[in-house]
Amino acid sequence: MRRFLILLKNEGRLSLRDMNMPIFALGMPLVILVVLGMLYGRAEAEPGAPYTFLEQSFGAVCAVSMCAGGLMGLPMVVSDYRERKILKRFRVTPMSPALLLAVEEAMYMLYCAASLALCAVAAVCFWGVRLPGHPAAFLGAWLLTMVSTLSIGMLVGGVAKDSRQAGVIASVLYFPMLVFSGTTVPLEVMPEAMRAFVRLLPLTQGIELMKRTFLGLQADALLPVTVMLAVTAVCTGLSIRFFRWE
Repeated sequence: MRRFLILLKNEGRLSLRDMNMPIFALGMPLVILVVLGMLYGRAEAEPGAPYTFLEQSFGAVCAVSMCAGGLMGLPMVVSDYRERKILKRFRVTPMSPALLLAVEEAMYMLYCAASLALCAVAAVCFWGVRLPGHPAAFLGAWLLTMVSTLSIGMLVGGVAKDSRQAGVIASVLYFPMLVFSGTTVPLEVMPEAMRAFVRLLPLTQGIELMKRTFLGLQADALLPVTVMLAVTAVCTGLSIRFFRWE
């Protein structure tokens, strides 16, 4: 545990110096929330709906930091260490792939938690956003969505040959999920054919589950929970099994 905390502290310092994650994992979700707040304010999501557009969109806004950290930040950091031969030096120490990836995942989990807290405070203070659903159900959906998204980044970072390859794979994953999973474009405005396709994305399952638990709507949690648990287990196992030190 002491080794884990030391590594986490050092990785956190390096990440804050770089400023990419503070901007994209903390700043970007807050900016999106502010823009949505300026556009929709306290307006209902649809005529007669017992919740506002912002309340309906809160889970999707939270997912922006998961995309930034899990699909871009984590794989790029690990692959950059590989390219700069840092992982090669780690290999002759007691460091294991599981420990290294756990440290990186924990750091991006902290970014996601900080983003959630910032967005929640801003949403409540400026637009009176309420949580009609059960807090524990929403936090459980948020946690599962975050872990499954980060596990995809662990797999990319664990097996990519260098930062260039990781960047290409991360971009192929990041931009479609950011645009089509309901994070930036609400599923409600998509054509039915597109909606059927984007529901195949694990992040879409997470956003839908977060939305329903946040609003207190009836939700069939079996499919999204099963999909996200399967993605987490498979990606985590493969990232450790096929981890490349160099």
